[in-house]
Amino acid sequence: MACMKLGSKSDAFQRQGQAWFCTTGLPSDIVVEVGEMSFHLHKFPLLSRSGVMERRIAEASKEGDDKCLIEISDLPGGDKTFELVAKFCYGVKLELTASNVVYLRCAAEHLEMTEEYGEGNLISQTETFFNQVVLKSWKDSIKAFHSCDEVLEYADQLNITKKCIESLAMRASTDPNLFGWPVVEHGGLMQSPGGSVLWNGISTGARPKHTSSDWWYEDASMLSFPLFKRLITVMDSRGIREDIIAGSLTYYTKKYLPGLKRRRGGAAESSGRFTTPLGSGNVLSEEEQKHLLEEIQELLRMQRGLVPTKFFVDMLRIAKILKASLECIANLEKRIGMQLDQAALEDLVMPSFSHTMETLYDVDSVQRILDHFLGTDQIMPGGVGSPCSSVDDGNLIGSPQSITPMTAVAKLIDGYLAEVAPDVNLKLPKFQALAASVPEYARLLDDGLYRAIDIYLKHHPWLAETERENLCRLLDCQKLSLEACTHAAQNERLPLRIIVQVLFFEQLQLRTSVAGCFLVSDNLDGGSRQLRSGGFVGGSNEGGGGGGWATAVRENQVLKVGMDSMRMRVCELEKECSNMRQEIEKLGKTTKGGGSGNGGGGSKTWENVSKKLGFGFKLKSHQMCSAQEGSVSKSNSENVKIEKLKDVKERRGKHKKASSISSEM
Repeated sequence: MACMKLGSKSDAFQRQGQAWFCTTGLPSDIVVEVGEMSFHLHKFPLLSRSGVMERRIAEASKEGDDKCLIEISDLPGGDKTFELVAKFCYGVKLELTASNVVYLRCAAEHLEMTEEYGEGNLISQTETFFNQVVLKSWKDSIKAFHSCDEVLEYADQLNITKKCIESLAMRASTDPNLFGWPVVEHGGLMQSPGGSVLWNGISTGARPKHTSSDWWYEDASMLSFPLFKRLITVMDSRGIREDIIAGSLTYYTKKYLPGLKRRRGGAAESSGRFTTPLGSGNVLSEEEQKHLLEEIQELLRMQRGLVPTKFFVDMLRIAKILKASLECIANLEKRIGMQLDQAALEDLVMPSFSHTMETLYDVDSVQRILDHFLGTDQIMPGGVGSPCSSVDDGNLIGSPQSITPMTAVAKLIDGYLAEVAPDVNLKLPKFQALAASVPEYARLLDDGLYRAIDIYLKHHPWLAETERENLCRLLDCQKLSLEACTHAAQNERLPLRIIVQVLFFEQLQLRTSVAGCFLVSDNLDGGSRQLRSGGFVGGSNEGGGGGGWATAVRENQVLKVGMDSMRMRVCELEKECSNMRQEIEKLGKTTKGGGSGNGGGGSKTWENVSKKLGFGFKLKSHQMCSAQEGSVSKSNSENVKIEKLKDVKERRGKHKKASSISSEM
C-alpha cells in the first residue's frame, strides 16, 4: 500500500469516550464539535493552519468567551477525518494512504488549509500524494475512487472522481500483459528482459501467467452503482471492446442480484439513495435491486450475442418478481427474442407471476419473445416470408445461415409446447397460436409438434371433436417420420380424419420407397451383368475387378432384405385401409337406412370421405396384397404407377443400350 508519513512529533492525542484530548501540558482553550465527537484543543495550532478556523476563533473571541466552542457539522469525512486534520495541525505523524487521501483533501479544501497558512500545508501535501502516487496504481486508484462515494460533491468539485475514472479507464483499456500489471501489483513479481520471473534477481525460467481481459471485474464490482456506472460510461467512450463492457455489467449484476445465482438473500432496509457500499457484503433491498436491474438493462447495448440468453432470461424472471417497469420487461423480452435460437428449453419455462394465475407458465411472454425473433432482420434478409420458406422436392431452399436459427427455434418452441401442454388451465387458443406462429418451413419434421399436440389432447380430454380437428390441422402428415406415423395410426386421441391421412401418406411413402428400391435393384442387376461381361477386361487392365463385383452383390442382398420388410409393411397397411374402408361403408349404409347387399352406396361413401380428407388420389377396393413372395399387387386403374413403370422401362432400355455400347468399345 502506498503511504506517506507527515510530521515528526509523537502521538499526543488520547481518547476518552466521545472526546479527544491533546496532552501537551497546557489546558485546552477551544472545543471543536464534529458530529457526536468533541475535540479539546488549542487555538494557535488550528488558526495557524486553517483559514476557516482562524475566522471562527476570531468571531468567538469577539463574544468574550474564554473557552470558545466551535461546531463543524458539514466537514467531509466527519470526525475521523478531523482527527487526522487536528494531528496534522499539531505536527503529529500522519500516514497518507489511498483510502484516506480523498477525505483529507476534501477536508483541507473545506477548512482552507492553503499555503497562505504555512508552507507544505495539507492541501499541497494531499494533492501531491494523490497525483504522484495514487493515480500511478490501479489498486490505489480504485481505493481512492471508492472513498469518493461519501464525499462525492466535494470530490467532483476538485476533479478527484474525474482523475480516478480517467486513470482506471486508461489501465482497463490497455493490455496488462504488455506492462506486467496487474501481475506486478498483485504478486510483486519481477520479470527479466527475456520475460521469465525473477527471484532475488535470479531468473527462475517460469513464465508469468497470462492475464485475461476480465481481471478488473472484481475490483470494479466493489464500487457503489453510481460510481460504477460513471466508470463504465467513460470506459465505453474510450473504445473498450463491447463484450468486455457487457461482461463487467453481467458480473456486477450477478454479484448483487441474489436471484441470478438461484439463491435467496435477506433484504436490508430501503434507503433513499442507491449508494450502499456494495463491497461490504450488504444485501440490497428489493427497491434497490429493482433500480439496479433497470439501470443495468439500460446500460447494456441492444446487440445480439454480447450477453448469454440465459442471463437475460434470469433478469426477466427477477424483473417480474420485483415488479419492474413495463418498459424494462418489454426490453428484456426483445433482447431474448433477438437471440432466441441460442436459448435452452429450461430458459423458456418461466412460471407465471400474474395475480390472476390463469396458467402455470408465462405463455404470453414466450409468445411475445417469439414474435420479436420472427421480426428481427438478421434471421432472414428477406423477412420471414422470404423465398427461403419455399419447398422443392422436400428440400428447403435458402442459405444454411438463415435456415439454421429458424430450425433451432422451431425445435425449441415444439419442446416448450410439450412442456406446458399438461397445464389444464392452458386455453386452446393460446396453445394453438403459439404453435402456429412458427413458419411451416422451419419444421423439417413435425414429430415435435405431434408430440406436443398429443400431450395436450391427453390432458384436455373434454375438447370437442371440432376443436381437436382444428388443432390437428397444424400437423403436416407428410412431414412425420415413420415412427411418428406408426404411433399416430394407433392413437385413439386423434380425430379419425387425421388417422386416415397418416395411414394414407405412410402407405404412399412406403410405396415410393419400394419403387425406388426396385429401380436401384434393377440398376445394380444391370451393373452386375456389365461386371460379368467385362470383368476379364477390367482384371487385365487394372489388376483385378473382383472387389467391385463382391461389393455389388453385398449391396444387392442388403437392398433385397429391405425391400422384403417394406413389402410386408405395405401389405399390413393395405389391410388396415381395407378394414377401415369396410367400417366406413357400414357406417354409410347405417346412416342411409340400411340398404341391400351391394356396395354401391358404400363405395360412394368412401369416395365422399376421401374427398373430405383432401386426398387427390383414388383408392380402389381391390388394392390388396398378393400372395406371391417378393412382389406387390398392382392395380390397372392406378395411372400414376403405370407412368412410373413406363419411366422405369425407358431407363432400363437406355441403360442396356449404354451398357452394350460400352462393352463393344
